[in-house]
Amino acid sequence: MLNEVIPLILRAGTLIAAEANRPGGPRGEGDKADIDVEVEILLREGLLRLQAGDFWGEETGSALTGAPYCWVVDPNDGTSDFLAGRQGSAISVGLLRDSEPVLGVVYAPTSPRGPDCISWETGMTGLLRNGIQISPDLSARQLDAATVVFVSTAANQKPELNAELCSPAGFSSMPSIAYRLARVAAGDGIAGVSLYPVSPHDVVAGHALLKAAGGDLLDQDGHPIRYDDLNKPLCRSCFGGNLAVSQRLAARPWRQRLSIP
Repeated sequence: MLNEVIPLILRAGTLIAAEANRPGGPRGEGDKADIDVEVEILLREGLLRLQAGDFWGEETGSALTGAPYCWVVDPNDGTSDFLAGRQGSAISVGLLRDSEPVLGVVYAPTSPRGPDCISWETGMTGLLRNGIQISPDLSARQLDAATVVFVSTAANQKPELNAELCSPAGFSSMPSIAYRLARVAAGDGIAGVSLYPVSPHDVVAGHALLKAAGGDLLDQDGHPIRYDDLNKPLCRSCFGGNLAVSQRLAARPWRQRLSIP
């Protein structure tokens, strides 16, 4: 199915890229962009044609009937940064089967690296990155000075504290938690962090990619995140990547040190 899902997402990405380059800037304000709704409508119609089932979207709402399959979609994760002109927001499309991630695509059409699409579906060995097969192994990595932890753009306001909390690794900031997790899965970093509550549409796709690369996604208490009830809050914070590293990072006093309620 991935060979049909990816072209749909790349098509949606052209709309986001065009919106980013729109004279006068993208439409919207705060954390709501007009293009987000337009992209989710496109994705919702196309994905449900490919695989019938339930749908959980950030912009167009949910239709949960208890079907075995459920698409979980964020059309533009990182909207606030997108509207502020920062690169690195991402389309996040995940598919759950009986509450387990079985497909994930994260596409950042305007990342600093250029368009970057990272994907996987069950039955594959390794991941696809921009059409090229890669075989990262998160389980073999460790937290050291040669690695990097991906955090939100808010980290740029308190770089010394974030450097301390990520030590001995370095840190790199980017808008989208979906893209942070995807880049970790692809081998660019050791862990991705969100210090704020996330919803299923933010992380299902990235979680699928992490699991395919030998990692996992944990909540603030170091427990694996699961999707048995999409209507329930997932967590207050999340840490994804190498399992031991994610547990180690989750145990650090992020909220206290950064004065997050």
